[in-house]
Amino acid sequence: MKRTLIATALLASALGAHAAAPATDTTVVLVHGAFADGSSWDKIIPLLQAKGLKVVAVQNPLTSLADDVAATQRVVDAQTGNVVLVGHSWGGTVITQAGTSDKIKALVYVAAFAPSEGEASANLGKDYAVPPGIATLQADAAGYLWLPTDSVARNFAQDVPPATAALIAATQGPINSKAFGDVTTVAAWKTKPNYYIAAANDRMIAPALQQAFARKLNATTVTLKTSHVPMLSQPAKVAEVIIAAAQR
Repeated sequence: MKRTLIATALLASALGAHAAAPATDTTVVLVHGAFADGSSWDKIIPLLQAKGLKVVAVQNPLTSLADDVAATQRVVDAQTGNVVLVGHSWGGTVITQAGTSDKIKALVYVAAFAPSEGEASANLGKDYAVPPGIATLQADAAGYLWLPTDSVARNFAQDVPPATAALIAATQGPINSKAFGDVTTVAAWKTKPNYYIAAANDRMIAPALQQAFARKLNATTVTLKTSHVPMLSQPAKVAEVIIAAAQR
């Protein structure tokens, strides 16, 4: 708790010090997670653009780790100047593998997996109880996983308005179950400055596991009392962290 409070104070100080200095040479690349698409960042994008930042949201195919990494790296490669790479949920695994470019000046994990090299996302929570939302996953005949509408409202986004939860359920991107078994070969966080936004009321990734990731990364950490989607329920606070990363 003390470490989190200190990190929050430092973050607030950094925001104040740089409030008048938007990082106009920096692009924020946003990487969505499973059961989502690029629209999951729609409350964050205008806040970043208002600070003079260029923003691009990746559209992951959610077919494999390699495919999602390739989609992310194509976006990163297309940018000029510096990049802040942001990953939500499964997107944390993607940015861990994809975030090695010299263009990338910081990684931001939002309620996200943060594997080490040689780890698969499916094994990261093995020492924790199965989160309630994960227990409700359904699979189609091709092995793609999706969340029932009622579980989106109860477990994925329980702190957003019902209409927003219904929209999330309608636009969710099913993920190939095999992707969670794909193993990372690098850990970009070992060579990049890191920020971690932990969701204290998460029912998809155990909050204690998120805190363990933040400690492992030695990340500047902010804990929010949100569901698995803090970028939708507390977008201003998530944007503050991303802006701080862009202005470092």
